[in-house]
Amino acid sequence: MHVTHLTGSRAEIGEAHGRAHADLIAQSLEAYDRLFQDFAGLDWATARLEADRFLPMITQGFPDILDEMEGIARGAGLDFADILTLNCRSEISLTRASGGCTAFALHRDDQQWLAQNWDWRTSQLHNVVALHIDGEAAPSLISIGEAGMVAKIGLNDRGVGVCLNAIRSRTCGEGLPIHVALRKILESPDMDTAVTVASRDRVCSPAHFLIASGDGQAVGLEVYPGEPGRLPAERGVVTHTNHLYAKAATSRVEDFPRPDSRPRLARLDALLRERLPTEGAIGERELFAILSDHDQAPLSICRHFNPDQPAEERMETLFSVVMNLTRRRLTLRHGKPCESDESLTVQLTEA
Repeated sequence: MHVTHLTGSRAEIGEAHGRAHADLIAQSLEAYDRLFQDFAGLDWATARLEADRFLPMITQGFPDILDEMEGIARGAGLDFADILTLNCRSEISLTRASGGCTAFALHRDDQQWLAQNWDWRTSQLHNVVALHIDGEAAPSLISIGEAGMVAKIGLNDRGVGVCLNAIRSRTCGEGLPIHVALRKILESPDMDTAVTVASRDRVCSPAHFLIASGDGQAVGLEVYPGEPGRLPAERGVVTHTNHLYAKAATSRVEDFPRPDSRPRLARLDALLRERLPTEGAIGERELFAILSDHDQAPLSICRHFNPDQPAEERMETLFSVVMNLTRRRLTLRHGKPCESDESLTVQLTEA
């Protein structure tokens, strides 16, 4: 993989994104056409109509991002409705389907880390892109995500970073779509502003956002259309998989996690206790080793192909990210972290 550097106005950033990754965006549309049919019984045309109802929410909460979506569509030779639908894919499909994903925040030796495996359908493996975005009125940021989408997992030059865990729930209300909210968080100048995206703008469908900053702050936010459930750091650690467990969220939202979500969380907590020292330097190697764990395989932290699952439910680890927010450094392993130590590292200059 390589990093695609995008600069200029929202429209210019979007158009360059669309031109650079037109083929991958087209493949993403095909992948989600199949996914929407598998999970929601919707063809692409009907999914586009579903996405229309989120347009007023984006117009209210983050109108500038629509210029970028329009630019992506122009650059890729697609309709704006296609890019809107792609960026609302969680709201259209994840009310009926859940992904994997294992994430944690860790503060050690004056360094704030964020790390995660992103588990999803194998069809999206080669549609993953690394975007370095230098906008005109926002922090410089890195987003690792899917071609054609405005953001997913990453960090900015102010030291703010975010990870994502999917939550399966039938809840969907008023607020920003998940991936639009993630981009607004990545444009936040500080931790308080990032958290405000979830607490004031709100997120229209459930997910878990793990937000941290280079000065040592971290919090898990179980978002939904109401006030998010908060998971404060305990001894510098926040962990999450794919079920809700903050009381503020569980009392308002019913989720339907996969049976492996709780065992994965317990395994992650155990690994962080057992493998990492409470003092002394650690680095990317140690954290990628945790993300490579195969206990309880095939439903492990590092997820591999499982032929025993129904075809539409098969998820694999498609990439792993380790971020040092204090040093503004992101390291990516494309594919399963256990299969290679070859990685892509991006270093942002501190603002």
